[in-house]
Amino acid sequence: MEKTKWSETVIVVQADYADRLAFDLTVNFERMLGRRIPRADLSQWLVCLALDGGLAPGANTVNVVLVHKGENTQLENFSPSDYARDIDGQAFTDSRLGEFLLNALPVEKLVGEFEFFEQVVETLLNAAEVKQLVVVPDADDVAGLHGVLNHTEGKDVTVLTMEPRSFRGLRHEIVGYSLMNALGIRGEELESAR
Repeated sequence: MEKTKWSETVIVVQADYADRLAFDLTVNFERMLGRRIPRADLSQWLVCLALDGGLAPGANTVNVVLVHKGENTQLENFSPSDYARDIDGQAFTDSRLGEFLLNALPVEKLVGEFEFFEQVVETLLNAAEVKQLVVVPDADDVAGLHGVLNHTEGKDVTVLTMEPRSFRGLRHEIVGYSLMNALGIRGEELESAR
């Protein structure tokens, strides 16, 4: 991974956590709205994450790294879902933001999921070409990332979590809003459900 040529903007996600979060939101909003919620649109979610990270419209190239447990071969609550067939090495183009290049990195049994994710984030922070980094960590691992995220000189870093957090010198956004958009949940539905 150290020899990879990265784009200026990179999104890195703990995919198993995002998948669980999508499931939780689906269950809760199906009850609240009284309708079936489809799988989250992965490309729509990634576009929303890029916007949350402050990416300006243009002919951008965005690398996306989905870190997942090696035994998990697919996302259960997103479409597309199969890491090997549908995600890793694939790309899509958004008319406003440019091209998104997708990579799925399985965590092997030699290292823990958090340690691997932390190494990926640290590698990206050390890559000279990366200027903007969007990080979606597992809620249980956010505190552990503070040490790595304290070394972000010259980088525009956004961390997305479900609950408000304070990170010195970093932007923070709530990941649930982008995920709700990808699940097709609209604000006006929520207003009428009250």
